[in-house]
Amino acid sequence: MTQKIQIRAKITGRVQGVFFRAKTKQEADRIGIKGWVKNLFDGSVEAVFEGDLEKVAQMTDWCKKGPHLSRVDHVYTETETTLSGFETFDIMY
Repeated sequence: MTQKIQIRAKITGRVQGVFFRAKTKQEADRIGIKGWVKNLFDGSVEAVFEGDLEKVAQMTDWCKKGPHLSRVDHVYTETETTLSGFETFDIMY
């Protein structure tokens, strides 16, 4: 049995208006991650990734690059203490 974790990430840089949320959902669905992604008012993007430790690490690594139109300055992560039991990966508005 693999260890499941949940990470909350805040991604800063040019990450809004460059399809960051849509590409994050596409990548999460491809990898098999559950959770959500949304734009924040300060111009950053916030996401919660839940799944197997290796897959969440893979998703976090992807966020450090982002889609080709983006420029990621920093990815801040925090491990959550509980799992939410998400069934899908969604774009939040």
